[in-house]
Amino acid sequence: MIIGIDPGQSGAIAFFRDSGMEVFPFSKYTPLDSVGLIEERLGIDARTVCYIERVASRPKQGVASSFKFGKHFGMYLGIMTALRIPLNYVTPSVWQRDLQCLSKGDKNVTKRRAQELFPAHKITHAVADAMLIAEYGRRQENKYKGITANDL
Repeated sequence: MIIGIDPGQSGAIAFFRDSGMEVFPFSKYTPLDSVGLIEERLGIDARTVCYIERVASRPKQGVASSFKFGKHFGMYLGIMTALRIPLNYVTPSVWQRDLQCLSKGDKNVTKRRAQELFPAHKITHAVADAMLIAEYGRRQENKYKGITANDL
């Protein structure tokens, strides 16, 4: 299983398994809910890895919002560490370049790309990035295994 996390408060956690993609927006689930989703509903095995967006505060972002953002990011780091799930940090520019959806801050770009890659899903701004991060992770894991796009 590949876990993709967009750690913003309006982000989501996505689970990419052999059976497909499942995604849960943070507006409906808390970090503690995510622990239950991972442990009970979806299961963890030795092949489970997590890709989380490496984030930082931005100029003009308020102190309170930066603190909330960092708190949310830290909770997910702690959850993955406690569950012994290996973490891979990826910056937006890296995963967006790899998936050909450089957004330059326009969330519609990543939403459109997620809809192209996952046409069976209802894509919202809240879930698009997490799904794309999970897809980026899937592609990276396949590279490590020597699997190419032609093999899929």
